[in-house]
Amino acid sequence: MDTFYYIGTSTRQSSIMRVFPAWAELLGISKSFIGINCKIHDDPEVYRKIVSFIKNDKKSLGALVTSHKIDLYQAATNIFDEIGDYTKLLKEVSCISKKDGKLWGHAKDPITSGLAFESFIPKNHWKKTNAEIFIIGAGGASLALTTYIMQELTRDNLPSKIYVANRSQPRLSHMKAIHKKINPGIRIEYLHHPNKEQNDPIVNQLKLGSLVINGTGLGKDIPGSPLTEDVLFPKNGFAWDYNYRGDLLFLKQARSQQKERNLHVEDGWVYFLHGWIRVIAEVFHINIPTEGPQFQEISDLASKVR
Repeated sequence: MDTFYYIGTSTRQSSIMRVFPAWAELLGISKSFIGINCKIHDDPEVYRKIVSFIKNDKKSLGALVTSHKIDLYQAATNIFDEIGDYTKLLKEVSCISKKDGKLWGHAKDPITSGLAFESFIPKNHWKKTNAEIFIIGAGGASLALTTYIMQELTRDNLPSKIYVANRSQPRLSHMKAIHKKINPGIRIEYLHHPNKEQNDPIVNQLKLGSLVINGTGLGKDIPGSPLTEDVLFPKNGFAWDYNYRGDLLFLKQARSQQKERNLHVEDGWVYFLHGWIRVIAEVFHINIPTEGPQFQEISDLASKVR
């Protein structure tokens, strides 16, 4: 049976193991779905064996990659026949697929983060408001989103400034190096903020209509928020957490000000959906809408079985 793989760290515990079979039935695709667990920063030969197997096994369709995107790229680049432009830029692989007898390595995160971003940000919002973005956490999702903003938004509809804060310096330096290649002229401030108390003043000074993002993992992987209880979200603004499960304290803080500040509060559920659905569409070579009734049906089905 044709098989789709999920390359992660603890795949059995993921809700996608329950969600995918339901999606497969709805979409009319193979239900054979196998998780492959690797250690974080595993031996490069492990990644090479996995990619080689998928490439050479006729029943292997492809894979979604989490947690190992950079390591897998570094270990197995020369096994791929083709890699996408975002893969070359970010030097990571989040999707493995086959087309016309060739093995492809894709970096889908700029696309999927962009779809999630566009799902709640009004059209021409930045052009109309001159608002700003404050991203707390400089990991892969934040790098993907800023890549989307810099490469996909029109030049007359860009945020007036982006702030990026992180608890350690190396990720900020890595992000800055990539931004130098693609930034169309957006003002960016990279902030080394080891303590959450340092983030409040940035949020408090944001312009009307600005977006605040929790990209830290706080509220999911470990309890908490990158902001204190004294923070004041921007009026007519947006609060977005990449997470959709956990204690979600950041979202609770935002919701406590939602009415008073006319704040739109968004969790990471739509981001999760796009992350998987774009890879499934690529691997199985099927058209899946990114909005509308069919997308809503896919979302509702996932909500029922997760």
